[in-house]
Amino acid sequence: MVQLLLDAGALLGESPFWHAAEARLYWVDIEGRKIHRTDPVGRIDETMDLAEQVGCIAPRAGGGLVAALENGCALIDSWGALPRPFGPAVLADKPEQRFNDGRVDAAGRLWVGSLTSDKTKPTAALYRLDPDGLLTEIFGGITTSNGAAFSPDGRTFYHADTPTHAIRAYDIDAAAGTLGSGRIFHQFDHGNGRPDGAAVDVDGCYWSVLWDGWRVVRFSPAGELLQTVELPVQRPTMIAFGGPDLRTAFVTSAGKNLTDEERKAQPHAGGVFTFRADVPGLAQAMFAG
Repeated sequence: MVQLLLDAGALLGESPFWHAAEARLYWVDIEGRKIHRTDPVGRIDETMDLAEQVGCIAPRAGGGLVAALENGCALIDSWGALPRPFGPAVLADKPEQRFNDGRVDAAGRLWVGSLTSDKTKPTAALYRLDPDGLLTEIFGGITTSNGAAFSPDGRTFYHADTPTHAIRAYDIDAAAGTLGSGRIFHQFDHGNGRPDGAAVDVDGCYWSVLWDGWRVVRFSPAGELLQTVELPVQRPTMIAFGGPDLRTAFVTSAGKNLTDEERKAQPHAGGVFTFRADVPGLAQAMFAG
């Protein structure tokens, strides 16, 4: 059963991850320019204000966070510390773009993509941020990078360019940090939600959150639909697994750009929701930089 954990009123909640050592859920409000740290037991939510939008965050092995901001990535050494730039500000000359969804692999590298506000021109890209600050473009020609996740064995990388309604799967050379040619993992019909953020569980099943779709879906490693979890909000954004057994699913959502009638139908839009999963999620990988 889906429950409301936090009526946060986020404009664009995103990038949840479970910090096991702290027993806290971290997540961001991209357009609210905030990082949240939520205690799901005490239902206490702390926030950290930023000077710019933050597309995604991930924990660092040495403590603190790595964050993908509007123009480039940054390190946050401790809660409340100012972000310090890390790697090139690759989007500084692209005002129509900002960083968006990202995921850390088992080698401690952050795979992070951008989005463009000009949806007529697919000029956004997927990048790999190495622990030494080297930022490498993996591929371009996309509009809204989302759905980044890795299979349990680290041999498959999943990715969605949201407006295409498609999730693609790529063979990955983990040592080199390179991708092979992609294939369609699942193609959604138009008009019933678009693939946004995602996570993978220990069985290798891929959970996709559908923007404008009111739901989260679970696919087998072969791309077969196994489960649908209906949500009380139109624009869920991303899922993470946490709690002591990694079986509590946390889903962020967006509350922006809703009409009065839409808001009446979903008063908790922008909140964080939970439900129990039958299978644990994967433990959160940490950025090595």
